[in-house]
Amino acid sequence: MNNSPVGQDSWPDALYDKLRSMDISLFTYVPDAGHSVMIERALADPAATTVPLATEEEGVSLLAGAHLGGTRGALLMQSSGVGNCINMLSLTNIGRFPLLSIVSMRGDYGEQNPWQFPMGQGAQPCLEAMGTICQRIETPDEVLPAAEAAVNMAYRSDQSVALLLSQRLIGAKPF
Repeated sequence: MNNSPVGQDSWPDALYDKLRSMDISLFTYVPDAGHSVMIERALADPAATTVPLATEEEGVSLLAGAHLGGTRGALLMQSSGVGNCINMLSLTNIGRFPLLSIVSMRGDYGEQNPWQFPMGQGAQPCLEAMGTICQRIETPDEVLPAAEAAVNMAYRSDQSVALLLSQRLIGAKPF
């Protein structure tokens, strides 16, 4: 598989292509600017299924059911949505369901919105406390190898794995 370095502007497209090449065909999401390229690509892809969520924890159970039906998927969410998923992550932990989460982080590098700091700082410790393996991505060069590793860990070992897309990677939002 191609893990060539990608540029600052092209990593979202490269990430989507990597996920699709690894049979990820279901994209569940709460709309988020940090995931806009992947959401738009999934919506335009006739071979992909997209499910907008009212709240992030719906994606955990939806992806567990999809797995039982033989479909691979990903939950796209912002770090503030991690808190909504904590109780539902017991499903993946106890049921040993694979879960691939891609989390656009807030509350770190360059953050200007004070409301984003608590969950942005708490997302990784909360995920890890629920048994989710976290891989933080800081640069475009890390995107493809981390995505490949995460998909393999989740779907070959029935693990909950989260790719944490740092604000250094996605860019700090002005407030």
